[in-house]
Amino acid sequence: MLCVFQDEASPASLTDLCLSYVSGNLEKFCAKHADGSLCLRDSLLFPQELADQLLAKMATEGLLNDSTVGVFRSCEYLRLRRACIRTARISAEAFQRALCPHRLLELDAARVNADLTISDILQGLASNKHCQESLQRLVLTGLTMSSLEEPSHHRFSSLQGLRSLSLANVDFYDAGLADVCSLPRLESLDLSNTSVTNLSPLLGLRERLRSLTLHQLKRLEMSTAQLLAVIGQLEALQHLDISDDKQFTSDVARQLLGEPGILPALVSLDVSGRKQVTDAAVKAFVEERPGMTFVGLLATDAGFSDFLNGEGILKVTGEANETQICESLLRYSERDGFVREALFHLFSLTHVMEKPRPDILKLVILGMKNHPATLNVQLAASACVFNLTKQDLAAGMPVRLLGTVTQLLLEAMRTFPNHQQLQKNCLLSLCSDRILQEVPFNRFEAAKLVMQWLCNHEDQNMQRMAVAIISILAAKLSTEQTAQLGAELFIVKVRLWWLTGKTSMHTHTRRGSHCKLLRCSLSINDLLPPL
Repeated sequence: MLCVFQDEASPASLTDLCLSYVSGNLEKFCAKHADGSLCLRDSLLFPQELADQLLAKMATEGLLNDSTVGVFRSCEYLRLRRACIRTARISAEAFQRALCPHRLLELDAARVNADLTISDILQGLASNKHCQESLQRLVLTGLTMSSLEEPSHHRFSSLQGLRSLSLANVDFYDAGLADVCSLPRLESLDLSNTSVTNLSPLLGLRERLRSLTLHQLKRLEMSTAQLLAVIGQLEALQHLDISDDKQFTSDVARQLLGEPGILPALVSLDVSGRKQVTDAAVKAFVEERPGMTFVGLLATDAGFSDFLNGEGILKVTGEANETQICESLLRYSERDGFVREALFHLFSLTHVMEKPRPDILKLVILGMKNHPATLNVQLAASACVFNLTKQDLAAGMPVRLLGTVTQLLLEAMRTFPNHQQLQKNCLLSLCSDRILQEVPFNRFEAAKLVMQWLCNHEDQNMQRMAVAIISILAAKLSTEQTAQLGAELFIVKVRLWWLTGKTSMHTHTRRGSHCKLLRCSLSINDLLPPL
């Protein structure tokens, strides 16, 4: 916890600050190609690791597009090895011209826009003979397959050096699996939430597959016995994930745990979301494999014995204690069903916490960032944020951490403007003297969102809180911003007169913030959602 606290309490690194400035002001350093894409004016040779970091920063901050990605056409100055273009909006042509000429070791293209398909990526990578041999890791989570099922010579099998492949949340079928299983060096494969019906082609990897993720295989047509017959022959397998956050009825976990001698090399097993799992069966399975370091038991009704508390060498995801819940939020950060489940159990723990826990708040933030459009995640997360920052706890949190979570709360308010409970949770978290006075965030945007809520709701307790928030925010806005708020600010003054008998926003502001008192005066059962 101390390490986490110091990390967030310290200023951002000089490297990170510089990369943020360059990525956000790229046009100042660039000229334009004939097609409108950018190119660096000066021939500056970037250290290779910095080139990777710049690309990732641009993708993370939503700045990577057909224009900005053009700077990476200069392979001799910006050399990429581990390319991350997650959630970027780039075309197939821009991808091929800017990224495919590099000698890539890794490519993470998870959730890029639909204009760039898996077929486009494979075609682009296959056009570089060096990539065919050098590329070792490929992440295609959430992409569109496009024409891959049609006759084409652009297949996964053209990437002969590939060791790790993720196809989670892709409409990927049996024909593609047969192609993937012909890769001569493949050691790790993620088929989560794909349309594969038969896993028999995996037997082609029996001697070298070390990691297999089969989370929520929705269309699998194999019986439990057939599935275990295939999995049981993967003699090199060390990591197996057969979890399911939709909790479909299946006895595969129970039968796997009861199968004597199966997968003797296993060090990690995830059965979260599977029913019919008991502590006794898990303990017996682990004791037969003394090298095991992880077992996933969230939403299984198992994990409550001391042996599985998760506090030793054997890490455990589950709901029995804080250690298991935090492990769940970390490992399942990209699976909304499990994130929501973990936050539900975390809420009960945070309700009674008496010391600041920036380490836990960071995990809540991770879930909020990864699932901004998932209501259940945002609802549970906002309730946890309130518990983690209420009363004096906010005073013990690093300012950077509070700034990040405040922006995420505002994003949730924008995304779900008509969900009363979520709006209420966010207002409760915002109504903190430290957050409103000391933490950096977009106060103008916050003022608009709170005003919109105030004008549309009649809950008197919450109206008082909204007025208290706006009174502090308004005092920190520029004259131009205050003028832009115009009519909304007049409505707030009318509400202020009605609620407090004061006709002047300035008078109310001089009285100081009453956020702390208002928060404490409201019933916790009235303000937080029944998760």
